Amino acid sequence: MDRTTLHFDQLGLTPALLRAVGDMGLYAPTPIQAEAIAAVLKSADVWATAPTGSGKTLAFALPLLQHLLAAPRQTNFRRPIRTLVLVPTRELAVQVGDVLANLAYKLPQSLKVNTVFGGVSVNPQMMALRGGADIVVATPGRLLDLIDQNALRLADVQHLVLDEADRLLDLGFAEELQRVLALLPAQRQTLLFSATFAPEVEALAAKLLRDPVRITVEAFEGHQPDITQRAIAVDEKSRTALLRHLITENGWKQVLVFVATRYACEHVANKLYKAGVFATPFHGEMSQGARQEVLSEFKAGRWDVVVTTDLASRGIDIAMLPVVVNYDLPRSATDYTHRIGRTGRAGAHGDAVSFVTAAALAHWQLIQKRESLELALAQIPGFEPTDEAPAPQGSGGIKGKRPSKKDKLRAAALGHLPN
Repeated sequence: MDRTTLHFDQLGLTPALLRAVGDMGLYAPTPIQAEAIAAVLKSADVWATAPTGSGKTLAFALPLLQHLLAAPRQTNFRRPIRTLVLVPTRELAVQVGDVLANLAYKLPQSLKVNTVFGGVSVNPQMMALRGGADIVVATPGRLLDLIDQNALRLADVQHLVLDEADRLLDLGFAEELQRVLALLPAQRQTLLFSATFAPEVEALAAKLLRDPVRITVEAFEGHQPDITQRAIAVDEKSRTALLRHLITENGWKQVLVFVATRYACEHVANKLYKAGVFATPFHGEMSQGARQEVLSEFKAGRWDVVVTTDLASRGIDIAMLPVVVNYDLPRSATDYTHRIGRTGRAGAHGDAVSFVTAAALAHWQLIQKRESLELALAQIPGFEPTDEAPAPQGSGGIKGKRPSKKDKLRAAALGHLPN
């Protein structure tokens, strides 16, 4: 079917779901939605690879809600969990949970959606789960906490979604994912969504999926994201001053700055703030309430700059975000893709700037190779670098040359995932 003329009412969705989508102002599905909705409605396992911002949440939310409507629960006393959505971060859990809850609210049959994540007290989440839930959106760690406290069980799960599957396999998630999968029924529909073709994701798909429908969407139909990428050579000690200069010189009013550590978040944000730039940190050691407040204020324009770790590289949707800066280069080419993908969304233009120090030059060259980039290193007058690259020391220090401890632990966990 020609996608240019495809509408949601041609995908087999019920009138109630079509009304819910229409209330959102949506009439034509994105490519991932057009392909995934039909496959999920047929109860097939799905392995979908699609970029961030491509509409994958609706791609699984709509058909899974239709499955639940078509098979009402058998008891009125306690709702068995029939759909489980696993996500890697609190922010993504909230985002996905909100989409599902808003859709479910408009349906004729009552469907209860619960979202659970760590970083907040477990007690309110336990209370909310009294009486069960039809759909649970969860981060793996908090889900296991609730299972250990008998607040929920997974024996009735019919549909499993692994959203951002590549991130779920990062250190700290693979072992927890293994425990969750061992508690699920063998007979179920499994949907795996990822933005990359990481080898770990391929291994997971081979273990979990049965004759999956394979969907690959490179970008929105007809165009790549409109992102201008730049690389600037700079000495390590001059990066904050250069960042302040670029913000002032270009009149940037909404900038997401990526750094490597929580300490760097606080340090860079404080230095910018003292220099008259409205900057604030955003990292995993902040409370969930504080993180939500920062995001809300950033979206409302109260902060000009948010300095963050890779916590904000996925699951964060800030409409019309104009600029992303890699103050520290990401650990991998995959993380580079996700970082710059925060800008240039929904057809808007975006700028992505990467600072490249002498010590990080070899790593930047590796990222360029893997991303098929050819970006000349620019120099900004007054910030010309003088540092020299350190002498090479074997193959260590650059991701991809030698497996890291994280890579080895992740591979070990994958080798023990249940079918």
